[in-house]
Amino acid sequence: MKPIWIVDDDQSIRFVLEKALLREHMPTRSFSNPRDVLAALEDSLDEDAPQILVSDIRMPGGSGLELLEKVKARHPGLPVIIMTAFSDLDSAVSAFQGGAFEYLPKPFDLPKAVELIRRAVQESQREEVAEERISETPEMLGQAPAMQDVFRAIGRLSQSNVTVMITGESGSGKELVARALHKHSPRANGPFVAINTAAIPKDLLESELFGHERGAFTGAQAQRRGRFEQADEGTLFLDEIGDMPFELQTRLLRVLSDGHFYRVGGHSAVKTNVRVIAATHQDLEQRVKEGVFREDLYHRLNVIRLRLPALRERREDIPMLTRHFLQHSAKQLGVEPKRIAETALAALENFAFPGNVRQLENVCHWLTVMAPAQVIEPKDLPPEFGISKATLPVDALHAGATTPFSSLSSSLMATSGDALVQEPSAPPPEETDLVWPQDQLAALSPQAPLTGWELELEDEAMLLLRSGHTEVWDALTRRFEARLIQAALNNTRGRRIEAANKLGIGRNTITRKIQELGLDKKMVLVSDES
Repeated sequence: MKPIWIVDDDQSIRFVLEKALLREHMPTRSFSNPRDVLAALEDSLDEDAPQILVSDIRMPGGSGLELLEKVKARHPGLPVIIMTAFSDLDSAVSAFQGGAFEYLPKPFDLPKAVELIRRAVQESQREEVAEERISETPEMLGQAPAMQDVFRAIGRLSQSNVTVMITGESGSGKELVARALHKHSPRANGPFVAINTAAIPKDLLESELFGHERGAFTGAQAQRRGRFEQADEGTLFLDEIGDMPFELQTRLLRVLSDGHFYRVGGHSAVKTNVRVIAATHQDLEQRVKEGVFREDLYHRLNVIRLRLPALRERREDIPMLTRHFLQHSAKQLGVEPKRIAETALAALENFAFPGNVRQLENVCHWLTVMAPAQVIEPKDLPPEFGISKATLPVDALHAGATTPFSSLSSSLMATSGDALVQEPSAPPPEETDLVWPQDQLAALSPQAPLTGWELELEDEAMLLLRSGHTEVWDALTRRFEARLIQAALNNTRGRRIEAANKLGIGRNTITRKIQELGLDKKMVLVSDES
């Protein structure tokens, strides 16, 4: 693990943080002023570069905010935590605009400070992995089985000129698939021309597709080549083909049959060599039955059908897509890419996304502009997610409050109304689910104050429960076990038997868990004898 760099002119602060972090097996390196930090950054190799930078604001020889600005200019992905006295809180909040990960008010509670740094480390490591994946798959993103089927189909069609019909809901990325089919086809060096047949008025669509001669109609002052001519030796993508006017379908069928067509007002046939890829969100079979789509054209287009899944059918791709779109939006706007908390990702994964990938992209663009902090929390999501201070009392936890579980449960019940609790007037006799009285519910709460990670766990559980997740126990247990085993393996440098001994579990148990949780695919495991 790379070291945590601590910058503070107060030796006692540096000493306390160093000792606390070393007890947690996190290496450190300390500096007393920003000037030395910048010099060290210039000279450091990749393995010596900081994982996290923790800096005070007011120091002799430079400001922590100025250091933040210079560090972000050179290392935009480096998380920076700003330490500040209470009187500097306004400055710390404004530091978020400069890309600060979080601020740590002084005097701080040491366990909370360590937990904040640990959270920044975990977020940094997740972002590094996500950035590697994004850079490896820049064309199309998707690890879900349904998307893997699409990728395999594109691969099989890579050397073919066959007509393809892409079906899928609006916003699911049909044009991206069409572009991929073109890029990996023998026509890749030719033009890719796209036209949305539903977006062009009926009177103009014929001219758009086939072109027109000079004087063919009022305003036709010169000859114009249509999309079929523009796409010669390449690919023509006809989006929303199901909305094409019936009378134009006959002309389209003719050009698909023999490659010949006439410009509007023309008398000489024009020859073109075009591969056609069509797409629709409609049920073409039903439109054929209704008599609004030609059956012979349907069969001509439907040679190979590719169904593109809706985003709700590939929820496991949402984290990767979200990070990709956040980076893309930040690049477009010229700002620092925002990070997203796991709780916010869980909210995205549980959202239906009727607008599919296009809607997710728009949400990420909105968050890049509107989210107030550098780390996106559930409360920062747009209004359509239904998460706000009124409906999500756990916001207080992010502000450092220590609300006990009983109070939090009461608050959720009080603010949710009938949406969460609907007590039937006459419960059925077989009903055995008990409603705990508040005094007994309070007795279930831990007697010791909750630590930072316990509060975050409670936060995560509440978010999943409120979003209608039905397997909260399994989901959180898997993540908890994965983090425990990952930490133990990191501590033992991949030696699983030594890690099992430290965790107090058997070697067979840790081997089974590593396989179940997929940890053997994420890190290098070594023999305990090596």
